[in-house]
Amino acid sequence: MPEIHSTAIVSPAARLADDVKIGPYCVIGEHVALGAGVSLTAHIVIEGRTSIGDGTRIFPFASLGLEPQDLKYKGEASTLIVGRNNTIREYVTMNPGTEGGGMVTTVGDNCLFMVGAHVAHDCQIGNHVIMANNATLAGHVVVEDHALIGGLSAVHQFVRIGRHAMIGGMSGVERDVIPYGQVMGDRARLTGLNIIGMQRRGFTREDIQGLRAAYQHLFSDSGTLHERVNEAAERFGGIVPVDDIISFIRADSSRAICQPKGGNGA
Repeated sequence: MPEIHSTAIVSPAARLADDVKIGPYCVIGEHVALGAGVSLTAHIVIEGRTSIGDGTRIFPFASLGLEPQDLKYKGEASTLIVGRNNTIREYVTMNPGTEGGGMVTTVGDNCLFMVGAHVAHDCQIGNHVIMANNATLAGHVVVEDHALIGGLSAVHQFVRIGRHAMIGGMSGVERDVIPYGQVMGDRARLTGLNIIGMQRRGFTREDIQGLRAAYQHLFSDSGTLHERVNEAAERFGGIVPVDDIISFIRADSSRAICQPKGGNGA
């Protein structure tokens, strides 16, 4: 049987795994599903059509699944899906989707959301993502696996953050960030590659060297970005990180690619 504190308010219709722990003064709505081993410490509100995956831990004053902060939202039955083994710290907020964004917000597995992080409506978050204190995602943002978003950063709606990318603290991100890229600034610019992150995750020296060479070519001043992408695909194709960046740049997006300061942006 779930372990539920006497002060918690839990809807009889909520679906709870047998070993769920719900601490003092939590509020759990009727459409909520909590997987095996989920732990809620205290003073947590989970409402709406929200599912929380196995092993996720949630800390005080987090608010998950309440209606989106979107004036176009009209009460549609949208959802929030949070994966397994996530850590959701104090005052984190996550909103469900909207009709204009596919009706679902998703969070992958093994992510860390530090104090005050915000995931807005229709965001799609991958696995092993870290959002530091008070990092904020606007609606429709895509964050791929292993990305790290620094404290007090803000990501504009519809922006894509590529896998293994790193956003420096206090950055305002208005453009797509390439996989393995590192950006920083009040209007963020590309400052290089997240080499330390790649080394920590076991990328080979050859992959890193190939990526460095491709990066220098992609963001040189010669020709257009389209031409440089095609040239990089021919010269460096088959190197996994380079292929990731080329696929990312070629994908459809409503945002431009974040480039180094002074880049021609063509």
